[in-house]
Amino acid sequence: MKNIRILLAEDDTNLGSLLRNYLAAKNIETNLFGNGLSALESFSVKQYDLCILDIMMPEMDGLTLAKEISKIDPAIPIIFLTAKNQKDDILEGFRTGADDYITKPFLMEELLYRIQAILKRTKTSAAPKKQEKYTIGKYTFEPLKQMLAFGDKSVKLTTKESELLELLCQHGNEILERNFALKSIWIDDNYFNARSMDVYITRLRKYLKNDPSVRIINVHGRGYKLTG
Repeated sequence: MKNIRILLAEDDTNLGSLLRNYLAAKNIETNLFGNGLSALESFSVKQYDLCILDIMMPEMDGLTLAKEISKIDPAIPIIFLTAKNQKDDILEGFRTGADDYITKPFLMEELLYRIQAILKRTKTSAAPKKQEKYTIGKYTFEPLKQMLAFGDKSVKLTTKESELLELLCQHGNEILERNFALKSIWIDDNYFNARSMDVYITRLRKYLKNDPSVRIINVHGRGYKLTG
């Protein structure tokens, strides 16, 4: 993997250095920061392809850092590192826009796989050719720009929001199977990813609420259907 730069925020010096050196051996430039504030300062002035954030950090925790980073670049992929295998932390991470999480201790190879999967999914050069524009009721959706417009107002979608809305558009008035969407966007259809997708469906419904004819319908035991 060439010309990839990762922001790594990890307050455990030994683990941080180990991760940075491992990724460097894979030709991935990795900038390491020991707290959330210094990581945010760097993100404000440098271009990164992906962020790996420890949830528990001094000065600014990983969840707060993710929210601040997303304000600067809503499309940046984020992986959380957590020592606590707790549903609340993981789900809160997905609500901030995270793409994935990994629980300590973990294998370096597993983290590398997750990085590769996310970057492959988010890089438009590696993705299938996208339709430039969709009309959804009174909305206009441009997946390449990740923009959803209603009249003269528009919103910049996150990568996952855009990918999920595009899948719904591609299926039109047909059912988007839940497992297909999970494996297409999240790679794995496990419990936490399924709950994460529910969060993103709720977000999309809020974005589309200005046109009552547009609805994302739950199809029990199957998935979702976009109408309008």
